[in-house]
Amino acid sequence: MGLALWVIGKQKFDFLDAGIEAFGQRIKHYYRFEYQVFQNIKYRQKNAPEQVKIDEWQAIEANLKPQDTLFLLDERGKQLSSVGFAEWLEKSLTLYPGRLVFLVGGAYGFPPEAYVRARESIGLSKMTFSHQLIRLIFLEQLYRACTIIRGESYHNEG
Repeated sequence: MGLALWVIGKQKFDFLDAGIEAFGQRIKHYYRFEYQVFQNIKYRQKNAPEQVKIDEWQAIEANLKPQDTLFLLDERGKQLSSVGFAEWLEKSLTLYPGRLVFLVGGAYGFPPEAYVRARESIGLSKMTFSHQLIRLIFLEQLYRACTIIRGESYHNEG
């Protein structure tokens, strides 16, 4: 049982790195945790977005294990409160014995194949956040969920 956050493309803002690292380390106190960055695909052709999505997905899919359960972080996904997400996470950790992999797509989103492979899509807000910022926001919520599951005070302090 473990958790993973996979993202496409390097972090562009140095000021976010410390927060990503800090929350990643905090999550490791509760579960095995992996943060993996996949190289983004760039094309110069004008009509390349669909091909970019396919190529990025192929890189992701090659790293998924059969026992992994994939969740897409998608603006159209199910939205939960922090407590609701903690309850959902706790249930998912018992339902799916392998690693829970949360994926932030590239600039063009996900191809249809990703939605087929994914168990579910999760939306973090009705607002749109940059692919850079969402990494930190999601990790903070994942850590918050861990503390809620354990009945610790971070959620009430934070």
